[in-house]
Amino acid sequence: MTLNRRFIGLMAIIYPLLTGCVTTPPDDVVERPGEKSVSILTGSADGFKLSDLLNGSQSNNGMPVNALLWRAALDIASVAPLDDVDTFGGTIVTEWHQPKTTPDQRLKLTIFVIGRELRSDAITVHAYIQNRLGAEWVDSGRDEALGRKLEDLVLTRARELRAATSEESVN
Repeated sequence: MTLNRRFIGLMAIIYPLLTGCVTTPPDDVVERPGEKSVSILTGSADGFKLSDLLNGSQSNNGMPVNALLWRAALDIASVAPLDDVDTFGGTIVTEWHQPKTTPDQRLKLTIFVIGRELRSDAITVHAYIQNRLGAEWVDSGRDEALGRKLEDLVLTRARELRAATSEESVN
């Protein structure tokens, strides 16, 4: 008997949540011709609808980040073995890499491609440094200057890729 009560209690909680996910608009909502829908979260017209996620259909099947920045970030990050790559989240994480020029220091990169446009604020690079202390590695924190230099390298590489793509389309 307690199992039935628990089931009924659980359904009493879940049912209102599920019925709140109706994908059809109410009858009193009228879309005006030429008026674009606006995202309630961002206020911009280029948001997405919850119904698109629930139906599995997307109006834009491309990458959620700028493809040129993504490819350039992969090129730059390839100096170290890749640990985690998330295309849809726009993150690239490398494993610890020890350059031959600095045997007592190693580097780990976390790269965030956060925009759809080729702009400087669409890429963020965090460079983490560890120094060898005896037989152990000790965290030294983030190297902000190196992170900015790597961001510039990614942007430069992305511009080179865009120029190469433009030249190929002209020929």
